[in-house]
Amino acid sequence: MARGVYLGKEITIPGTLNIFIALSAYSLAILCLYFAATSNTLWTYLISTLCFSYIGNTLFSLLHESVHRVFHPNKTLNDLFGVFSAAFFPTGFTLQRAFHLGHHRRNRTDVEMFDMYYPSDSKLLKRLQMYTILLGFYWTSAPIAGLAYLFAPWLLNIPLLRSPDPRIQRMSADAMLSGIEKVNPLKARAELLFTLLFHLALGYFMGLSFWKWLGCYWAFAINWGSLQYADHAWTKRDIRHGAWNLKVNPIVHWIFLHYHHHKSHHENPQVPWIHLHKFVDFKEERPTHFSIWLKMWKGPTLTQESSPKALDKSFEDALYESPQ
Repeated sequence: MARGVYLGKEITIPGTLNIFIALSAYSLAILCLYFAATSNTLWTYLISTLCFSYIGNTLFSLLHESVHRVFHPNKTLNDLFGVFSAAFFPTGFTLQRAFHLGHHRRNRTDVEMFDMYYPSDSKLLKRLQMYTILLGFYWTSAPIAGLAYLFAPWLLNIPLLRSPDPRIQRMSADAMLSGIEKVNPLKARAELLFTLLFHLALGYFMGLSFWKWLGCYWAFAINWGSLQYADHAWTKRDIRHGAWNLKVNPIVHWIFLHYHHHKSHHENPQVPWIHLHKFVDFKEERPTHFSIWLKMWKGPTLTQESSPKALDKSFEDALYESPQ
């Protein structure tokens, strides 16, 4: 749907605006990497990494729109920009779509309960999981999984990742990887190869060393990780409604393309970012992103609460339908 009515509200996919934002963000991200590559002082390098960390989140938000096919009403353009946005993450568009839609089906279940633990869980493993998110290590799972899928897919089936031990199962790796068998392997590998060549070209033509590249991406990873799980932490254990509509600085809210309206997104995944505010109940509890982020540093908390019931079949099916 390029334009339509959803729950009584007019909804339009802002395709032209999204393309403008995407092209601007691609250019700015490359410019940040260039300044990082050519910086001769620590402070100029740090400014480059800081700017890149925010622009990278704009790009991830655009990738998120493409995954839900609300970046552009033209499916070809939607997916094309999804491929380019995924390359900046870096990952492959097809893999990211499989992983992310799987998240919408598993949200707040036992395998995505990173903020709490059962008495039978390993408290140490759960704390490590939380701190890998906060310190940026969790982001590395995307490029590493992409390289493994491209060159050595058997690595994604090693016992450590696919262990039947419930304590390992609840670390979410097996659940996330369960969507891989449904993707087109040739398409997925072609996208991953494009992503790899894209970054090799950036390094070659800019003279961008691996370590300076990694510094930019680690700054992004910390910024990205601080939100990706803060918008779910200690929310209701409900697959569809288990998220926050977080309060944040208005400038940051726009840079992230309203990603902080995350409860509204989970409840209405086919609504484009620019309309999410129409579905926010501004009278309900809306903690600040900073308060949830601080609480995360204290580590996961003990719970006896059971896993939420499965999604309604019609809503689950709608996740995979293009709104165009």
